[in-house]
Amino acid sequence: MDSRPDLAAAAEQMSAVAAGIGEDDLALPTPCTESTVGDLLGHVLMLALAFRLAAEKKPTAADGPPPQPSAADLPFDWRRVLSERLDGLVAAWRDPDAWQGRTAAGGVDLAGEEAGIVALNELVLHAWDLAVATGRPYRCAPEDARTCLAFVAGVPDDPQAREGLFGPPVPVPEDASEFDRLLGASGRDPAWSPS
Repeated sequence: MDSRPDLAAAAEQMSAVAAGIGEDDLALPTPCTESTVGDLLGHVLMLALAFRLAAEKKPTAADGPPPQPSAADLPFDWRRVLSERLDGLVAAWRDPDAWQGRTAAGGVDLAGEEAGIVALNELVLHAWDLAVATGRPYRCAPEDARTCLAFVAGVPDDPQAREGLFGPPVPVPEDASEFDRLLGASGRDPAWSPS
């Protein structure tokens, strides 16, 4: 049995959330305190491409820390571009070779297996960020929540280790769902709302 996660469900949720986002939504705040909806969409566009190239072991020569995403840089047809990039991301990580050896994304050297989990985690968390920011439904597949929680829980509760990845952990009730525990572990309040 193959224990590697399939990114398809997370990508489908991201696509479904993004499809309902209107131009008027782009300036809305998100749980990522320094990013608007438009900024976060720009980030998702970049990460979908970067992690596809990581799966293909083709990081670009200029692959370094990504530029700060901005809604101003979204292509006019960002929905189409996002859909195509998500399709490419899913297909690339279905290749068993993607999970082997070493690769890089955003200037960070990673084991292939770790890069695949990071890509999944980015899709899961940012789809939720966009959904709650814009009042859209979101459902995380239980197996994705489990995989991402195991990854996030492995990051030390140390500001230096978490910088650029996650905020300080947010306490959640002991009987919280795996997904809410994932949100809390990643520095997100499961009860967050734009107001």
